[in-house]
Amino acid sequence: MTARIIDGKAVAGKIREELRRDVEILKAKGVTPGLGVILVGDNPASISYVTAKERACEEIGIFSDDHRLPADTPQKDLLAWVARMNADPKIDGILVQLPLQRHHDEEQVLLAVSPDKDVDGFHPVSVGKMMLGQETFLPCTPHGVVQLLIHSGVKLDGAHVVVVGRSNIVGKPVANMLLQKSPTGNATVTICHTRTPDIGKFTRQADIVIAAAGKPNTITADMIREGAVVIDVGVNRIADPLRKSGFRLAGDVDFEGMLGKASLITPVPGGVGPMTITMLLFNTVMSAKRRARGER
Repeated sequence: MTARIIDGKAVAGKIREELRRDVEILKAKGVTPGLGVILVGDNPASISYVTAKERACEEIGIFSDDHRLPADTPQKDLLAWVARMNADPKIDGILVQLPLQRHHDEEQVLLAVSPDKDVDGFHPVSVGKMMLGQETFLPCTPHGVVQLLIHSGVKLDGAHVVVVGRSNIVGKPVANMLLQKSPTGNATVTICHTRTPDIGKFTRQADIVIAAAGKPNTITADMIREGAVVIDVGVNRIADPLRKSGFRLAGDVDFEGMLGKASLITPVPGGVGPMTITMLLFNTVMSAKRRARGER
């Protein structure tokens, strides 16, 4: 068996084209979706990520209102920027790029974002609605994982999914989404983590393995069954003197080893990554649709 590689860029492109058409319809109604972005400091990874989001917004016609603040911005000033965006009717979604600076209280800042504009899906109101299976903004990376599975034709209903990782950003929410009684769920979900003895005992039983542990080679080929679907959420920097950057990116699974055993697998980069920004755009357009209907 040779694994089929899931092309995250292609799936993301298809979804973005659908969003572009939705934006055109909204604009015809006088509503231009708007994303407010706050970036504090000059972290290179954060700058790169925000720049990519700006380009993605421009691609599909979303208005991007970006504010880049100095690293020494006081907490009260940062909260004031959030309050301004909460009050601005042209802004449908607010993204506060993490991590913030050491002197900032991230939890306080994220709680300050209105749940009606929480397109990251991190606010407790959004998380609570997700847990209850109610319509809400879903966190972008887990939602991207689910969409990758659906667009790749993977059967979720009745499938056994093993999620390796229990973070609030990926592991817990993706597990919750997949066990929901819905067309995009109905799976039986097992969560493994750093305190799970013999993770392979569980992953070898899985139809679908989602690796979100944040450590290279956490899942090796001997830890999956023949024909399993493998979704690699990990993004790890591995020192590589042959690269101009001095490093290469690797996921949480042994990609090469999986190719002869898995049925489907995501690469790193080019798998889950492109979906994260795409689902942020999805949430922003969803919020703009609510505005067009007079729901906020």
